[in-house]
Amino acid sequence: MEILVTGGAGFIGSAVVRQLAAAGHGVRVLDALLPAVHPSGRAPDLPDGVPFLHGDVRDAAAVERSLDGVDAVCHQAAMVGPGVDPADAPAYAGCNDLGTAVLLAAMARAGVRRMVLAGSVAVYGEGRYRCPEHGEVAPGPRRPEDLDAGRFDPTCPRCGAELVPGLVTEEAPGDPRNVSAATKLAQEHLAAAWARACGGAVLVLRYATVYGPGMPRDTPHAGVASVFRSALARGEAPRVLEDGGQRRDFVHVGDVAAANLAALAAVGDRPPGSVRAYNAGSGEAHTVGTMAAALAAAAGGPEPLVTGEYRLGDVRHLTADSSRLRAELGWRPQMPFLAGTAEFAAAPLRD
Repeated sequence: MEILVTGGAGFIGSAVVRQLAAAGHGVRVLDALLPAVHPSGRAPDLPDGVPFLHGDVRDAAAVERSLDGVDAVCHQAAMVGPGVDPADAPAYAGCNDLGTAVLLAAMARAGVRRMVLAGSVAVYGEGRYRCPEHGEVAPGPRRPEDLDAGRFDPTCPRCGAELVPGLVTEEAPGDPRNVSAATKLAQEHLAAAWARACGGAVLVLRYATVYGPGMPRDTPHAGVASVFRSALARGEAPRVLEDGGQRRDFVHVGDVAAANLAALAAVGDRPPGSVRAYNAGSGEAHTVGTMAAALAAAAGGPEPLVTGEYRLGDVRHLTADSSRLRAELGWRPQMPFLAGTAEFAAAPLRD
């Protein structure tokens, strides 16, 4: 296939590009090189034969030029991370939702009917919990007074009991808790409306917490693993929010890239007008504190500092069930957690 990778100069997008090129596909990259994750503004090193188109997905003319002769789009371009403050909302909505709308409209005009969309498990919000008395429940937003007192785990909204976190399936309703998550869910809705109107097919990969070589240095938008790794590169202790007990599914970027290849191979066989979502994670839960400690140990750096600080937009526990992706697309994560963190601790960050 001839595949356009939007955001193909970024952390995940560039890993997808490398695997697509190695598999023999024709690949082209459209990327705006936004300063938040590309502070140097330099075009990336891409595999031989992969053209780089400097353009923004919000620019209809640039998108239309990039789509000429394309069979499918792998849409990675997005502003990610929970954001710094509410003032980030217009930037998230512009990059993620307006950009996706412009891209989908151009695809409709160009007759391109296949898309793999980079989603996020953040659309589930706090995820899945079980109360000993009331069964599966959806906790409300965490209260500042509880967080100030160090009570970080959500409680049952009916009886106040402690909850047991579990795995979230793709059927769970959307419940985004920050602006970034809300815009990622809106991307899915836009893609679904486009597929129905144009007879297209969309596969959504809802990424867990992705880490690995190529993460950008010193940016709050890159994710917690990059924040920890950036601190260690400066010779500083990683600062862990809350008590470090937040559960996440840390999945290696190489495994996420492989999931994109599997989805691109499958999307052409999907019926017109269809959308299907897949959680893309390692299948293992680790705490944020464990990730910080593993990186510090592998890098020979200072031990993490648990701060007790918090951000209201963060969720406590979020781990998703990725069995649908394994069963239907034959994908399997290959990188074990300790091996992946050791590799990441030694790999240079992108300046």
